[in-house]
Amino acid sequence: MSFGGKRVESRFEIEGGRKLFGKVRIKSAKNAVLPILAASIMTEEESSILDCPDITDVSAMTDILSLLGAKVERKDGTIMVSGEARVPEVPKELAVKMRSSVFLLGSLLASCGHALLFKPGGCNIGARPIDIHIQGLRALGVKITETEDSVVCDGSNMRAGDVTLKGVSVGATENMMTASVFLKGRTVIRNAAREPEIVDLQNFLNASGARIKGAGTSVIEIEGVKKLHGVTYLPIPDRIVAGTVMCAVAACGGEAEIENVRPEHLLSITRKLQKSACQFGDSCANIVVSSCRRPKSFSVSTGPYPRFPTDMQAQFMVVAAVAEGVSRISENLFETRFNHAAELEKLGAKIEIKKNVATVYGKEELFGARLRCFDLRGGAATIVAALAAKGKSEVFGIGHVDRGYEKFENTLASLGAVIKRI
Repeated sequence: MSFGGKRVESRFEIEGGRKLFGKVRIKSAKNAVLPILAASIMTEEESSILDCPDITDVSAMTDILSLLGAKVERKDGTIMVSGEARVPEVPKELAVKMRSSVFLLGSLLASCGHALLFKPGGCNIGARPIDIHIQGLRALGVKITETEDSVVCDGSNMRAGDVTLKGVSVGATENMMTASVFLKGRTVIRNAAREPEIVDLQNFLNASGARIKGAGTSVIEIEGVKKLHGVTYLPIPDRIVAGTVMCAVAACGGEAEIENVRPEHLLSITRKLQKSACQFGDSCANIVVSSCRRPKSFSVSTGPYPRFPTDMQAQFMVVAAVAEGVSRISENLFETRFNHAAELEKLGAKIEIKKNVATVYGKEELFGARLRCFDLRGGAATIVAALAAKGKSEVFGIGHVDRGYEKFENTLASLGAVIKRI
């Protein structure tokens, strides 16, 4: 936004302290759509990915695919991709902005036989090296040269193999899957991540002609095929966006019907909220969440799926900030993922942080303040906290939230929140 020739930073103005009531619909998951889009360049034929969220990370990925040589069209929520990648280099200016550009390593190796990737950016939540990706790909015969800011991969001698990843990594698991699709013989990935989004990538690739089994377990097997074909595919709903809405209801009170969810993907979230504040009713695709009392304190400890997701840690800190009693939140995956705590303290929250544990002393009331988002999930939590606080808040840095939440202000306003983008 510009005013008088000067650029003015966008912000949300929020009038908090209101309960939330209404209905929201969840779109396809960012963390499913991005690797599926990356894999769509492994065939010349057109693939249509349905119900994609209109978020900046998805827009950045489609920009990258176009620059790699694919034809990309978007119509409403459908993204159509056709044409294999012809340029094996992810542009630096896009890669450094979006960590998900790393998903392209496997598909570029499969399509082009080599890849050049500038080390990706994303949220400032601590070190997220790509060493597990590199270890796994080297085990498949990829020659990798690292510089300070780039990774050069030569896949001319790639071969199927039995690989045990040295750590549990969603991105590395997904890169190993796509890199192995065309390798002759059987590739086995051990110590694989088990997230629903990995199962979704397997389902997309299999619908395109791949032969993969085991996603959702710690061992994935890939039988090489000669080529893939185009497909129309609907990715899974976004469990983190759904969980964020649930935490907003838990912190503010009220009732919301959340449409288009997979309740089985949300169990670590709903079980904690059920013990703390919420009642749930669900069908195969909808959840009704209601909260009519102050939350009770709780403890959470993040870990790989099916444990409690690190992407929900910040939102649960908001619930803890207004809960009765003392809550403890242990962050086991990222060493600096408590940036939002200082923003919650501006609202009156009392939080002590020692190493990877945040102790939150619940307050009956929070009060509006001038706030800033520093990363995607912490930013969403900061906005939810402003909704729970009495009075007016201004929230800056909302571009971080636009990376993963489609028009977040509209979602919240549909529940009765008073929120406006300035």
